[in-house]
Amino acid sequence: MKRILLLDTSVGSLNMGDEIIGRSIEMNWRELFSSNYVMRLATHTPMYTPAQYLMSKRKLSIFKGADIKFLCGTNALYTNMLRPLPTWNINYLNCGMAEGTVCLGVGAGANSSSVNLYTRALYRKVLSHDLVHSVRDEHTKHLLQRVGLRAWNTGCPTLWGLTPEHCETIARTKGDEVVFTLTSYHPNPRKDRAMVDVLRRSYSRLHFWPQSIDDLDYLQSLGAADGVEIVTPSLAGFREVLDRGVDYVGNRLHGGIFALQRKRRAIIVAIDYRAREMAKDYSLPLVERDSIETDLADLIESSWPTAIHGLDFDRIEKWKAQFDVGKP
Repeated sequence: MKRILLLDTSVGSLNMGDEIIGRSIEMNWRELFSSNYVMRLATHTPMYTPAQYLMSKRKLSIFKGADIKFLCGTNALYTNMLRPLPTWNINYLNCGMAEGTVCLGVGAGANSSSVNLYTRALYRKVLSHDLVHSVRDEHTKHLLQRVGLRAWNTGCPTLWGLTPEHCETIARTKGDEVVFTLTSYHPNPRKDRAMVDVLRRSYSRLHFWPQSIDDLDYLQSLGAADGVEIVTPSLAGFREVLDRGVDYVGNRLHGGIFALQRKRRAIIVAIDYRAREMAKDYSLPLVERDSIETDLADLIESSWPTAIHGLDFDRIEKWKAQFDVGKP
């Protein structure tokens, strides 16, 4: 039995997409949790300081001495980690507890034209040199390779259960009801209102799931909330409405992938590079927000199979095997 430390991206996050990632890791790597002692530390809040470690060494050394440490998905890496509030809230001085960390389906944001010297030094200090990292797209793989680390593109852990057999069970034609999402921190009132208008014409009943804390306020600011049923803002609430057989349309990437996990027809509206990169690599059903008025209605009304391409399931299993954490 190994001691496993999960650097949990869902704690301290205002976005339930991070919770979807964490649940997907548990669902798609059951032997990690059934055969080992699993501990968690939050990524969004600061690590323990060196002084705290010295004063509480007996307790904190258990975390630091974990057999394997995993950084659990989301856009935790950036080309420039000299940020006021990095998603992975570490710096060169306080990251000692996380040294030797292995990326598990991690993505990366580009907030500079290249990886600067500080960020390169930080990643080489905190990330494992001995094990292969798992990243969710080619962009992140190339970032880690540029700093001298090995990485395989395994896709996001949210995709690992979307086998051809699973996808074959997803409806090819639209249902009567839809649940949709919006992204308050990336607004486009005209296009988002147009999306809701298309959904009203295509479906008899609309549900809205607020994946993040300000999303409902944003929907109401559009003047588009009349007649829309609000889903409980929890993963359980989202699961409940999906399991009634409704379709999904929205600009929340992991909301759409969770719908696919629940065997629901899903259309993801691309608003940033994350959805585009993953759609390019894995053929996720996607429409650009700029094309809402021209393309969304046709996609909703047409018949098409859900088929995730480019996901190498053998590579995923080979990546898992390097840790020897137990059999399924």
